[in-house]
Parts: sequence; structure tokens; C-alpha cells
Amino acid sequence: MQRYFHDELQELRNKLILLGEKSNEVARMAIESLLEGDLEKVDAVLALDDAIDDLEKEIGRACMRYISLRSPVSTDVRLILVALKASHDFERVGDEAHTIARKAKDILTREGRLSETLKFDEMSRLASQLLHDAITCFVEEDLEKAEAVIQMDHQVDALNNHHFDTLSAEAMHGQLSDATRFEAVLISKSIERIGDHAKNLAEEVIFLLKGDEF
Repeated sequence: MQRYFHDELQELRNKLILLGEKSNEVARMAIESLLEGDLEKVDAVLALDDAIDDLEKEIGRACMRYISLRSPVSTDVRLILVALKASHDFERVGDEAHTIARKAKDILTREGRLSETLKFDEMSRLASQLLHDAITCFVEEDLEKAEAVIQMDHQVDALNNHHFDTLSAEAMHGQLSDATRFEAVLISKSIERIGDHAKNLAEEVIFLLKGDEF
């Protein structure tokens, strides 16, 4: 059930949704730049980092302004707390995308695309879907979807473990340089963290709707 929000809180929600969508898009672009061998897309990702940081700061200021000017009830206080936590998670997603893009640039410059035995495409699609679903459960106040996001995060974790095992295997030593294998492990870890941030948002939605903390 959708609740009524004061104009300021509705604007805050809208900004948080926008930040989430921007973060998700830049994360998708980052991994696409690696899979497609697109250095121009790498540069586009790197250029978007400041815009995401600025929007997070804007949300933080809006939260503090609302607290100082209004007398928020408990449900509104929970929304503000969620907005602060979620905006930080989204900003961290942007940071992970920035990391992926930098590593992708190194790999593409050094030796081109990665081995098709790696599952970065599948892993990034899963993480992106998790983030999308987490945003949706916030918008729609959907407790069931929030709980599903938390469960689905295990799939991203499993793919990260697969990449670590694959890139550490002796058979990969002759296919990729040590530097590329190390950077690929870091890329996988960044995608795994994006899934973690989606899970964090889902947990924050549960707190918003139920008042329960994890």
C-alpha cells in the first residue's frame, strides 16, 4: 500500500530512486565496456562518478533539512534513515563501477577481452537485476520482493567464488597474465559488492516497512 508523503519527502524518495537508477546504469556500462572491448564506454563511466557523488550529497542535505525544519513522525524518521543509508550504498555502487572501468581499461589496453570461460556477463546481469529489484521494492514498498533480493544475493556470491577458483587454477596461467588474472579477480569482487549493496537496500526496506533491524 502506497503511503502519502509530504512534498519534501516525496522529492527525497524521487532523488533516491534517481540515484539508484544512475548507479545501476553506470555499473552496467562498466562491465559492458570490458565485455565489448569499448574504451570509449570506459571513459564515459569514469566521467559519471562525480555526478553520482553530487547526488548523494544532495540527498544528505535534504535529509538534514527535513529533520531541522519539520517534526517528523517515526515512519518519516525511518524513511530519512533509509534514504541516508541507501544513498551511501548507491554511491558505493558508483565507486565499484569506477573500479571496474579502471581495471577494464588496464586489461583491454594490455591484452583485449577476457576469456569466455569467465561468467562476468551472467554475474553482472544478476547484480543489475538485484539492484533493480531492490529499487522496485523500495518504490512499491514490497516486503516480499525485498526478502527475495536477500536470498538471490547468494547466486552472485557463488559466481564470485567460481571466478576466484577459475582464475587461480593452473590452467589459466598460460592464458592470461598474472596482472590480468589479479585484476579480473578484483572486477569480480566489485560486482559481488554491488550485489551486497542491493541486499543492503532490501534490508533497509524491511526496516522501513517493519521497523526491524538486521
